[in-house]
Amino acid sequence: MNAKYIVGIVLTGLLFTVPMQAQKQTTPAEKTEALTQSVKPRHLTKAEFLSKVANFEKAPDRWEYLGARPCIVDFYASWCGPCRKLAPILEELATEYAGKIDIYKVDVDKEPQLATIFGVQSIPTLLFCPMTAQPQIATGFMDKEALQQAISQVLLP
Repeated sequence: MNAKYIVGIVLTGLLFTVPMQAQKQTTPAEKTEALTQSVKPRHLTKAEFLSKVANFEKAPDRWEYLGARPCIVDFYASWCGPCRKLAPILEELATEYAGKIDIYKVDVDKEPQLATIFGVQSIPTLLFCPMTAQPQIATGFMDKEALQQAISQVLLP
């Protein structure tokens, strides 16, 4: 009788959990939407820059982009007004272009060597890195439309 009682409890439990699990399943579109909602620019250290963007220590005389997608590198500082104004625009673009480009941020106060190597003298400075061509640099604040134009011309022609 104990075995019948245990089997009955297990079957009853299954009756309640199976329909609940079916309700929790998400469609591929919902999964994609959830992923794009969580996309944000990623902060890079020097070591991450060397592995994700370009290893200028290994090949100092030539540019070799290492990323899987074109990228924008934002050289910024937390105290910089134009940098703070640019940050939410870059977050919007990271979501808008999710899976097409990567957006990285480098804090010039924490990574001064990276700023020096790329000649950053004013912030914000944006480094546009296409897959095969040479990178291009833009200095100063850019509005969303100007950034979209740069993305379409430099990164995704």
